[in-house]
Amino acid sequence: MTDKLHLTLAERAHLRRLRLEKPARRQPPADVRSQGQRIADAVAATVGSWRFILIQSALLAVWIALNLTAWVRAWDPYPFILLNLVLSFQAAYTAPILMMSQNRQAEIDRRDAAHDYQVNVKAELEIELLHSKLDALREQEIARLIEIIEALSARLPAPP
Repeated sequence: MTDKLHLTLAERAHLRRLRLEKPARRQPPADVRSQGQRIADAVAATVGSWRFILIQSALLAVWIALNLTAWVRAWDPYPFILLNLVLSFQAAYTAPILMMSQNRQAEIDRRDAAHDYQVNVKAELEIELLHSKLDALREQEIARLIEIIEALSARLPAPP
């Protein structure tokens, strides 16, 4: 029956390796982020939230309103140069921190994609192997049925 299988020798060797690895049962790696990576992830989670956007928008509105109405001595009169400096400072520090978090997440995604690919290759090879085995069983069954039909035909009386 094994001579009817349609997997090449390389595919069989690869399937044996994947069976030994059991990629579908592999546990996700433990969280081994450094302190800097945890901080970058926390900043990215905070800055990328609606809560942050709403609070920052409210603070900007209050800053502008207080400076326009001069309720408490306008410390940053129009055109709000100090506000622009603060926002530029925030953006200058936030952008690289967000990029660090995104790069780390991209590496995790690449590793997960490679793992998923291994699982998919194993599944494809296993399915192809199963199809081959089913085809071989079907051929054996057909051959056996032909033998039975021939035996029964031999028992029938000859036509007149």
